[in-house]
Amino acid sequence: MPVINYLTTIRFDFGAIAGLPEDIAALGLENPLLVTDKGVVATGIAARITALMPKGAATPVFDGTPSNPTEEATDDAVALYHAKGCDGIVALGGGSPMDLAKAVAILVTHGGTLRDYVLILGGGPKITAKVAPVIAIPTTSGTGSEVGRGAVMSFRDGRKLSVISPHLIPKRAICDPELTLGLPPMLTAATGMDALTHGIECFISNVENPPAGAIALECARLAARSLEVAVKDGANRKARYDMMMASMMGAMAFQKGLGAVHSLAHTLGGMKEVHLHHGTLNAVLLPAVLRFNAPIREAEYARLAHEMGVPAGQSLDAFIEALNARIGMPASLSAMGVKREWFPRVAEISLEDHCTKTTARTPTAADYQAILEAAF
Repeated sequence: MPVINYLTTIRFDFGAIAGLPEDIAALGLENPLLVTDKGVVATGIAARITALMPKGAATPVFDGTPSNPTEEATDDAVALYHAKGCDGIVALGGGSPMDLAKAVAILVTHGGTLRDYVLILGGGPKITAKVAPVIAIPTTSGTGSEVGRGAVMSFRDGRKLSVISPHLIPKRAICDPELTLGLPPMLTAATGMDALTHGIECFISNVENPPAGAIALECARLAARSLEVAVKDGANRKARYDMMMASMMGAMAFQKGLGAVHSLAHTLGGMKEVHLHHGTLNAVLLPAVLRFNAPIREAEYARLAHEMGVPAGQSLDAFIEALNARIGMPASLSAMGVKREWFPRVAEISLEDHCTKTTARTPTAADYQAILEAAF
């Protein structure tokens, strides 16, 4: 049984961002860096947050986070952190700014390069409690990074690798569904499918962790029943609330481990040849992976189907395919720009991804290529 630790302070409700000054004071911060992206700045949400921070409009802001956080952007943010004499970080946005903020929190206190702290390269134990304090404020409902202990980063060599440690869990999380009310339908759909995939993959993983499994099952229930409503009626407050809760719960279940969908999505998302959104990749890959795992997860699939509201007689993979179609997700990897000739390289790299270790049914490189072909 893995050690279970959900101990971070979370504000969760409409209007929760009003508590940011209290959280900043509780952590003793006087000059935190705001890490966000240009899209969030354009919505005006960043200005609302800086108004609540100690230096107001003079708050140091790094808004250069790319859609897949990179080693290069991390180095730029670290330089700004030091230049402005910052003492902590407020991360605002989707998973990318929150993951980049965690990478910055390591480097500004530990030194070295980000590669020194990559999990599969033995870097996890090098991350200590010295990390700079992070307050995470999500503006999407998908990654759950505001309560997660890891960051998925794109490196200069094209690999997408994770830094993971309990010390990376943000010291405070502020989950305000109001910040997602203006999220466009396609981004709502893609990030929502990320949350749903988290719930499903954690629930069926090969790790025995009943508390995390229960949380994962509830994540899947909420996401499956709320996502389509949130996509089609972005102002629906209950749907937005439930999707943000699903997102947070999905990340709380990460201690049970993810699976093959994420292994493949991490690798494809790191490809230099084309930009691929992580949540959209999860949506497209999920049905094929569900079919691959089906022979050994009949009971778990039945429970998921019941909680998710899958119609009688419909398989779980068929339900996901239908949901994808209704919310506007691509029908295939080829429609996203993936090339068949990449499959051997993607399969080999994915075998090394940390999520492969916890996937329900252990794949070979040939299995991964078959899954890619099925989703193509």
